[in-house]
Amino acid sequence: MSVSTAHSTVDGLLDSFADATPGHLDEDFLRLVDAVWAEGRLTGLAAQAVPAILARIDQVGDDRRGRLLVLLGLLAEAEYPATDGEVTSAVREGLDTYLDLLSRGVKGEPQTLALLYLLSHLPKDRERILAAAAPLHLDPNDQTRLERCLQELDPENVVLGRVWPSPYEWSLSDDQREFDQGWIRTLTPEQLRATWESDTRTVLAYVGAKAYWAVLNGSPTVATDTSPYSDTSDPVDAAVDAEIFDRYAEAYRCPACHSPLEFAPSEVRCTGCSTAYATTHGVIDVLTALGGAPADDPDDVLQNATKMKGIGYYYEAVLRPAFLQVMGSNWGGQVSPTDEDAYLARHTRPVDGPVLDLAAGAGRWTAVLCEAVGAERVIALDVIMPMLIGVRGRLPEVQTLRASALALPFDDATLGAVNCWNALQALPDPHQALKEVGRCLRPGGVLTLLTFRWGSDGIYSYFQGAHAFPGSPDGIKLFDLDQISGWLDDAGLTVREQSGPGTFVFITAERAL
Repeated sequence: MSVSTAHSTVDGLLDSFADATPGHLDEDFLRLVDAVWAEGRLTGLAAQAVPAILARIDQVGDDRRGRLLVLLGLLAEAEYPATDGEVTSAVREGLDTYLDLLSRGVKGEPQTLALLYLLSHLPKDRERILAAAAPLHLDPNDQTRLERCLQELDPENVVLGRVWPSPYEWSLSDDQREFDQGWIRTLTPEQLRATWESDTRTVLAYVGAKAYWAVLNGSPTVATDTSPYSDTSDPVDAAVDAEIFDRYAEAYRCPACHSPLEFAPSEVRCTGCSTAYATTHGVIDVLTALGGAPADDPDDVLQNATKMKGIGYYYEAVLRPAFLQVMGSNWGGQVSPTDEDAYLARHTRPVDGPVLDLAAGAGRWTAVLCEAVGAERVIALDVIMPMLIGVRGRLPEVQTLRASALALPFDDATLGAVNCWNALQALPDPHQALKEVGRCLRPGGVLTLLTFRWGSDGIYSYFQGAHAFPGSPDGIKLFDLDQISGWLDDAGLTVREQSGPGTFVFITAERAL
């Protein structure tokens, strides 16, 4: 395609977008996007399109201008980690325009959020951008995200794994900083840069998702957690209590040979292969055999960020709400933690047997299960030991277990119910995890599930998938509803209820009688 033809194509799409009626605005905008950008990659029209898009910035209203600013940010991001590529350089040509708009903006408004996303891709202009943003007195979260995205890597002074959803949220003590620096010093230069760039992409994805939602829907709000279950402060360490595990000892099986386990105050041992499993502060660790190597992956450098004492507080108070904003499109607060509590309490209908909180995390929803069915029936399972230690200290009647969701240490048809809340997307093989749930549930037992589906357009789903976390270093993998339904059917589970605003997915499924 010739340059003149390219210009004609882009100009025509821009004309349609600029003149679109409200009912066709989104459709015409996405047609423009598809011509220049696809799933994070540039098309052949991208470089020639940037000047034409820039020419329209002052010719359209705020609602359309915000969309164009987000598109320019997407085009620059497609060249990251390079910041001097052909398209990014073309985007930089509009810097004076962007800064003028920013100077007339108001913090928190959709156009300002779109400008912050766009400007976050231009680190060569860091000082000018920060100077222009200063009079707005941005909220600390927005301010520190902007500063982090515009920052160049300094190997001698670097923070990794603690920048999302914003650096401001991570107020670390001296001991915590020293802990971080200890594992950061073990990284090769290649690992250091790769982790830095992954952190940057993840912050950009948050900023972009927030901006894009805002230009489509209005300024975001925050859904606060006012529930009595929300206390995830550091508890007192609890000791091993073998009697707790005796309640459902017949349900447990060795993950190595599937023989029954014996629980004693000093050890947990398989009756078949005689493997002895570790216990830590009342948590049984069937991922780690006594005398064996730790189960952690030494190459998962971001996993180190989950080992800090107090991670449970950060997860529930900071990380999880931000995650739901992005993955659930919950920027308007359509789903509150109280809504989640109510769903779980209403739909948890166990038959006889223990109730498993699968991927329990810091135990926020374990506490809801305890209220619904009784703490003596609940088992909390996760792979992150510091979180499980916290659950054990706060909920001492709950059995706590470090184990894999892909090979549950339970016999067939032994669990009365399973809860998998905001976790399916974090599991390395969600299909296998659901098959394990189906294997272990008793007939008539229910699975309650909260996860997320992909956004309805390619821009929002790109921002969802661009988030990289421990356990998903290549980006979050969400689902289509048909995919989840197929997995549940394969696991022998029948969907009894399915709902969810935005991109939330709430499901209750039952094991056939």
